[in-house]
Amino acid sequence: MGEEVLSIEGLHKRFGALEATRDVSLDLRAGEIHALIGPNGAGKSTLIAQIAGSLRPDAGRIHLAGRDITGLGVAARARLGLGRSFQVSSLAEPLSALRNVMIGAQARAGHSFRFWTPVARDARLVTPARKALERVHLGQRADTPVAALSHGERRQVEVACALVLEPRALLLDEPMAGLGPEGSGRLTELLETLKREVPILLIEHDMDAVFRLADRLSVLVDGHVIAHGGSDAIRRDPRVQEAYLGD
Repeated sequence: MGEEVLSIEGLHKRFGALEATRDVSLDLRAGEIHALIGPNGAGKSTLIAQIAGSLRPDAGRIHLAGRDITGLGVAARARLGLGRSFQVSSLAEPLSALRNVMIGAQARAGHSFRFWTPVARDARLVTPARKALERVHLGQRADTPVAALSHGERRQVEVACALVLEPRALLLDEPMAGLGPEGSGRLTELLETLKREVPILLIEHDMDAVFRLADRLSVLVDGHVIAHGGSDAIRRDPRVQEAYLGD
């Protein structure tokens, strides 16, 4: 098992009488995919929002590469190496795949969008953006508008947008959503190779992909982790079968 890259300790978030997350603790280690699974409404998106920085926990701590990032916002966490893709696409559809990835490279470099024309020709942004697209097997589609890409290709662009930030850890929120078997298979193969470069915390409902990809799994039900373990242990756990897999 690799070194600990991301650590979540005792995260708690309440909305009125609803406890969205209750004492959630887990970690992500170098070279692995750690899958977070659970039924709809279990609190997975709320947990990811707390890890990413868009939602402040009521209690608990988050550490990235040994640094406490609990009090930092989204942008600060991204600069420190926390990458994320979203459940709902956030790409700019009129722009090309390359331009979308360049926006991430531009944000990382601290450039101003007021100078977009020269930035569009800046090799310091173009080169890493093209490299990220090549990494997700979309080099030949770099100049294609996102609106003209397939759903699966858009997911690959989102991963490239995260990779261009050179993350230490990557949060992927349902990357297989809406993909058919072929697209899901391609993305699964990509993630299998990516974990060697950056560890991935994966939220996913495609259980075939989860059990193929995950080195470890955590099962979230009603805001609380009811089980941690490898694929075989999770499959056999009666609590998990009753709360989720049995459905």
